[in-house]
Amino acid sequence: MPKLPPLAAVRTFEAAGRLQNFSRAAEELGMTQAAVSYQVRQLEDRLGRALFVREKGRVRLSETGQRLLPAVSGAFAAMGDAFAALDDDEAEVLTISAATTFGGTWLSARIGRFQLRHPDLAVRMSMTNEMVDFDASNVDVAIRVGGGAWPGLRADFLFRSHVTPICSPAFRDANAIAAPEDLLRVDRLAPNDPWWAGWLAAAGVGTPPQERRGIELDSQLQEASAVQGGYGIALMTPLLWQLELASGRMVAPFDTLYQPGGANFLVHRDNRVGVRKIERFREWLHEEMEMDRHLLPEALWQPLS
Repeated sequence: MPKLPPLAAVRTFEAAGRLQNFSRAAEELGMTQAAVSYQVRQLEDRLGRALFVREKGRVRLSETGQRLLPAVSGAFAAMGDAFAALDDDEAEVLTISAATTFGGTWLSARIGRFQLRHPDLAVRMSMTNEMVDFDASNVDVAIRVGGGAWPGLRADFLFRSHVTPICSPAFRDANAIAAPEDLLRVDRLAPNDPWWAGWLAAAGVGTPPQERRGIELDSQLQEASAVQGGYGIALMTPLLWQLELASGRMVAPFDTLYQPGGANFLVHRDNRVGVRKIERFREWLHEEMEMDRHLLPEALWQPLS
């Protein structure tokens, strides 16, 4: 690619040529008239041609300047249009990053209501268990699990993390699951996950589970498929599986909920507080959470201390 002249000089030429006046160009660019004259002279020296004819305290474009100006003005207009398009896209598209399970269940089932309320906004949602890097992506908001203290981010508490054993009704009946200790002898997904020991202790089972081989999956979405296929029982978050539990496709044999620590938060850069699309999503998300408040014990809706 040919080496281009300094952009500042080209920009100065464009303004001076379009206005046919160095003083007015200086006002537009926030420069002095002397600085405009200097930038133009630098460009002329580089090109080896005069861009302006200077006569009696006035300037007009030379033949070379007349040939060059339309292309330069068009290039600056194209750049302006490109940056304006980026601004429009930024204003009209909400990009959400959510953990695979939350995004694929609770949020996916409800995001259409947000779209109906705000038809002027387009929504893009990606699902990943990786922690999003706001500085290296175009993500506007994310649903993140943790303690809620992330430097540079505003974190809105949603609900505390919690799990309970969930299986298919056929698995429950085939294995005669009637008491928490019965889970020590059945096929458990991720059987060596320390959360099992935590849940069993919370349920009053004094005997800790022994290590055993079993199936380990990456998300509750995958565990739900295995559970509904009758391949075991898994520790899952009942708030995210209300439809399946209400329909009877899956069952939670016991009421005990185990809190492994941490909570779900809506997060975004703290320097974007007040951005319309983010605030509208934040308001909507809290409204939707409030509709589910009756589904969980009140303690799970209390922010972490």
